[in-house]
Amino acid sequence: MKIIKFVGLFVFVAAQLFAQNKVGTVAADFLTIPIGPRATSMGGAFVASAGDASAAFWNPGALSKLQRSEFIASYADWLLGTNHNYVSIAVKLGDDNAFALSFNQLDYGEEEITTESQPNGTGQNWDAADIAIGLSYSRNLTDRFSIGGTLKYISSRIWNESASAFALDVGVMFETELDGLTLGMNIANFGTEMQLDGPDLFQAIDIDESNFGNNPNIAGKLETDKWDLPLNFTVGAAMDFVNNEEWLFTVATDAVYPINTTPHVNLGSEFAWQKTFYVRAGYISLFEEDSEEGLTAGIGLHYEISGFNLGVDYSFMDFGQFDNISRYALSIKF
Repeated sequence: MKIIKFVGLFVFVAAQLFAQNKVGTVAADFLTIPIGPRATSMGGAFVASAGDASAAFWNPGALSKLQRSEFIASYADWLLGTNHNYVSIAVKLGDDNAFALSFNQLDYGEEEITTESQPNGTGQNWDAADIAIGLSYSRNLTDRFSIGGTLKYISSRIWNESASAFALDVGVMFETELDGLTLGMNIANFGTEMQLDGPDLFQAIDIDESNFGNNPNIAGKLETDKWDLPLNFTVGAAMDFVNNEEWLFTVATDAVYPINTTPHVNLGSEFAWQKTFYVRAGYISLFEEDSEEGLTAGIGLHYEISGFNLGVDYSFMDFGQFDNISRYALSIKF
């Protein structure tokens, strides 16, 4: 009964947070890019099936459910020549506790600076990058119910200007009495606003052009607007229809309520043989308005060597008018 009340409170708080939709009016939108080939090949339906170190991103409440400590590194060629990188290490602290340290980066690369007077380039390059560094903790409150949180430092930089913020993710996971059925919920990116600042905002200005004698080169500083972070609420379920020593077949679905776009549904499935070879498929952003995302698929190979479990995973995602997205990951369980 206490768990039911807690879940009810969790949903009520989420409903209040997402009472307003702010499409196109948030900063640090890279925080909503799905990470990891296992999760993305399952269509992003991972809030209730997160079973690796990437749970620090998808649902920190699942970290304490991990059987072993794990390191994972993921890479993706994202849109328009950008690179998306994610690294996480999750460490078990006994049977009921775990913490994780994660690093999420979107690298825009660099480009030569051109001006009207120097159309062939000034000899300088500009670059941009977004990063989020997270510290997570998770605990099993009962043998079926766990809760966790991720505190994140977020930074967005474009050439000489940058903005930063802090945010909190809170997730829960509940293994129901129905054998194989797990429920999960997660609120992501609840935090402070972001405001760009930097030396390029200082501009020469004449505060009163109607009067003579003013110094027109006095520096004034432009003030940029403040922007909210992309709040995201996800609730999902995962069901193991087959789970034995030989085979594993899981089906998962997530309902996603983002503040910066329309609600949508993610669907996914995972088929495993001897916990070694994995085949996955799904569909991401079903029912989202004007979505370019769609079918997803992927494979994985995990093998036990000298007390370590080494894994490689790959995923493919159809992205409509854009280039299709491929993701790669290396994981080590220890």
